[in-house]
Parts: sequence; C-alpha cells; structure tokens
Amino acid sequence: MSRSGVGFGTSGARGLVTAMTDAVCFAYTLGYLQHLQSLGAFHPGDEVALAGDLRLSTPRILRACAAAIHHAGGVPLDCGTVPTPALCLFAYGRSIPSLMVTGSHIPADRNGIKFNRPEGEFLKEDETGMRRQSVTLPEGWFDAQGTLQHEFAPPGTVDVLPDYITRYRDFFGMHALKGLRLGVYQHSAVGRDCLVTLLQALGAEVTALGRSAVFIPVDTEAVRAEDCALARDWAATGLYDAILTTDGDSDRPLLADRKGAWLRGDVLGIVAARFLGAQAVSTPVNSNTALEKAGFAPVIRRTRIGSPYVVAAMTEAAGQGHSPSVGYEANGGFLLATPVSREARILRPLPTRDAVLPMLCALIAARDHQNDLVALGASLPARYTMSDRLAPLPTARSTQEIATLQKKLSETGQFAPFTALCGAVAGCDETDGLRVFFTQGDIVHLRPSGNAPELRVYAESDTPHRTAQLVALGVAYARPWMD
Repeated sequence: MSRSGVGFGTSGARGLVTAMTDAVCFAYTLGYLQHLQSLGAFHPGDEVALAGDLRLSTPRILRACAAAIHHAGGVPLDCGTVPTPALCLFAYGRSIPSLMVTGSHIPADRNGIKFNRPEGEFLKEDETGMRRQSVTLPEGWFDAQGTLQHEFAPPGTVDVLPDYITRYRDFFGMHALKGLRLGVYQHSAVGRDCLVTLLQALGAEVTALGRSAVFIPVDTEAVRAEDCALARDWAATGLYDAILTTDGDSDRPLLADRKGAWLRGDVLGIVAARFLGAQAVSTPVNSNTALEKAGFAPVIRRTRIGSPYVVAAMTEAAGQGHSPSVGYEANGGFLLATPVSREARILRPLPTRDAVLPMLCALIAARDHQNDLVALGASLPARYTMSDRLAPLPTARSTQEIATLQKKLSETGQFAPFTALCGAVAGCDETDGLRVFFTQGDIVHLRPSGNAPELRVYAESDTPHRTAQLVALGVAYARPWMD
C-alpha cells in the first residue's frame, strides 16, 4: 500500500493506471479475500463476482483480479461491463463477495477496485482488516514490471442486467413512464445502454444522446461546464421532458429538467425519500438542509461523507425498527436498507449506491406536477447547494490548511471574506472537514476528497446566485493552498 502509490480506503484501491500494475491489483485482491476469509465470509471453492467500467485499463485489471481469485481457490464470475449496483444486486442476492473495477468519476489516467462484502459494502472496520493482511505473490506469475505472465482458465460468465431491469419494472410497472420523452446522455457511462433499456421497459420514449468512444470523467457532484452546456442545448430543442445520465460506473445519477438544469443529487435524495415514504433518512453533513425543513422523515441521521458511513447509519436505524430506512449522498447515490412497499409491490433492499432509483422516483413524483421537474423541485423548501473542487491539491496540504483555519476561527470567530457577506460565524461542524455556519443562514464547507488529491468546496444558501457566489469565494480562498 505504501510503496505502490495506490492508496486504499473504504472506496477501495485507487491510483494512477501506471501504478496499478497487474501485481499490485493481484495483491490487493488477494488481501481482500484473505480479509474476508478471516471473517468467515470467503472459503476456497466460493464464487466471487467481478465487473468493470468502460475505461481502457479496466480489462487488464479485471484479468489480474480474476487471477488472484483463482489463486486463492475461489471461482471468479465475470459479470461483464455493468453498473456497480447491478453487480451488487446479483452478488448480495447470492451472498457472495464481489468487486468492481472502476475509478468512478476520476480521470481516465486513474482507475480503482471497489471491494464488497457478501452482504453489502465495505465498512470502516474492513479498511483496518485489509491493512493487517500480508500477501505473498506466487513465484513466476509476474515479470519485473509486474505484468501477469501466468495463464489460467477464463472465469465463468453471467448476465446480471436482466434482474436489475426487472427489479424496477416489477416495482414501478410497465407504464410508469408512459408518455414521457426522455433523453439519455450516454457519454462513457457503463450503464448507458442498460439505462435506455430500463426506461423503455417502463414505457418511456427514449433518445440516446452524446455517446463517446473515449472515457469522460462525469462527476455528478461537480458537473463540468461542458455537460451543463450540452443539457441546455438538448433541452432547447423542446424534445425532452427530462435528460438522464450517470457517472462512470453508473451508481450516481444526474437528472436534468425540461430546461436542461441538472438537479443536485441531494435534492434528488429528498424527492426519492419522500416519494418512498421513508421514516428514517441517513445522509452526510454536506447534503441539503431542505431535508429537515421538509419535515416528512421522523428520524434523520447526519454522517461523515462516504457511503460506508451512510450504510452504517441507515442499517442502525433499520435495526431500531424504522422502516423504510434509506440513505443518500450529495452526489446522488441512493441506498435502501429495508424493503419498500408501494401499491402491493415490494422493492427489496439494495444497500449500495444506485443511480436508477432516485431518478425514477423523481420522474414518477413529477406526475403530480404536470410531469414538470421544475415544479417538483419548487415543492421543496428553498435551499440550494453547490460544490466545486481544487485539483491537484495534496490531501496533506489541505488538511494542514484546514486545521490552521479551524484554529483561527476558534480564536477570532471571523472568516474573511465570508463574514462581510454572510454575517458572523454562528458555529462550526468538524464531522468531516470544516463546515461553517453563518448568522444569515449561509453554510460553507471545506473538505479534502477521500478519493483523489483535491479539495472539495461546498456551499448552501437560500438562492442559487448566492450559493454560487459562496462556492466561488471558497475556491478563491483556498486557491493559494495549491502553491
């Protein structure tokens, strides 16, 4: 972990493709299986499901992972290039380990491996367990550059997409989206064709848009200016009631209204949770506070940023008898800890990020607003969140600078240039990074990313213009940290 330059956390192993040699990926997978074996969750002869996204480096890494499964005595099952939640639905349903080769939204020169337990995502304690593992590479399997030389039997294959599509067709019904004209921005998302098929299965008229032959790092939390322009241009044709897309591994959604404005993921989360009648909602501290103001959920739990924290909180809520218990993140990924019942149909739990469920909930909820997502959004309390990032910015540097800022705030209670615009500092939340509350109701949040060498800047206010202004101020404030 220290020598390879491929870091590890609850999101899995991630690094530059050049650093993710076959030997490094093999070693990580072997350590993963050893950790599961120590928990009694993997034994020789057990199946292990694996899939990947559409990055050029993914097939090579998948082969190295399959080799490690084979070496450990497991039976690798190749699920192909499919959305992460489709892989998880299959693996959790069979109670088998699974891994997804994906870098999610990060650039194509990087990749990653996301590991899962047989029953759900990796949690924080799994990170500690992984770090305790000592692995030995088999002699003669790799050359001096770490390239896999050993030949082994190809893994068995399984098609997991039909069950993923059936999950939503059976719950929402074949006519749930009838009459809607939807555009699907395909870019290089692994679920680009699956999403078209699924929407058509629910009765929508679907047009594929913007398919790319090269990988495009679409970040649902910090949408590129190019993607904003594309959505506006497509919407200007008047042909679409909404435009849908996902990030690279299709576990985080992006949904645009008829005007081509991308809805924030935490707004989608509120809409979906309300539509599903959630009694307990778990979400990170950076998600929109319109959740509390909406008043529909008796139990709300705020967590650190990252799906493992959301999973732990919503699972605990479910264990205390709160149902439905759901979770979501500001990047849009929606998680389901308990079954949901609607019109005598049951949607079973899927405790991992899913891009499809919140978009479907929003489109169907908009039926009560003349199929207008703009009107649906207006039904929520008027709070707006935005974010941006500064990269490259080493985590150690941003952590150090945030610590200095925390000390300054505790001593002076002032945060220039924000105090001139937002009033005095009313309080701080150090759950994850530094979240600063001001007397006029504004919020500014600075946090090192857990997935890449970058700083995340979040803001929340009562108008989109003011929120954008706060984000720009936050980026300008932190920019000298890059020197």
